[in-house]
Amino acid sequence: MLMLFVVGVTGASGSIYARRLLEELKRAGHDTLLLISDEAKNVIRLENEDLRRLTELATQTYSEHDLDSPASSGSVKTAGMIVVPCSMKTVSYIAHGLSGNAITRAADVTLKEHRPLILVPRETPLNIIHLRNLLKVAQAGATVLPAMPAFYTKPRSVDDIVNFVVGRVLDILNVPHNLIRRWGEGD
Repeated sequence: MLMLFVVGVTGASGSIYARRLLEELKRAGHDTLLLISDEAKNVIRLENEDLRRLTELATQTYSEHDLDSPASSGSVKTAGMIVVPCSMKTVSYIAHGLSGNAITRAADVTLKEHRPLILVPRETPLNIIHLRNLLKVAQAGATVLPAMPAFYTKPRSVDDIVNFVVGRVLDILNVPHNLIRRWGEGD
């Protein structure tokens, strides 16, 4: 069954995770509604990612200023939302119910509709405010999935590390993939 996923990209480092997720969702035949913040566009350039490629992978793309994007309405049936990478600013907005842009509005809608919301923070170290906000979003029903790779998979490249994190996101969304070697599978 094909599904529609909302993917938010914010100004934290790690746009490579968003690209890989969009590639996998497209490969699986799912539609994606991409929401990109202004700061994410800056970080994408700094990280030598291709903004045009990112938008080409999505079915529809909107900026953070498009508060009337389909993701802003609970009547649009989505299978969930992933904010990847998720800045601490965005975590803070979501934790406090502030729907100031299309990304935080879509996250608010996702929570109120009891759909999966996965936040992939890529910040380190975390201060007590970050931790409290992450706890708040988790208590509200979001899944906090930090971009923390595992090393039992014996990664040999950056792609291997990225695939591990994206594979975990896809696992939570029940989207089949072959990105990672599972615990105990071969050596």
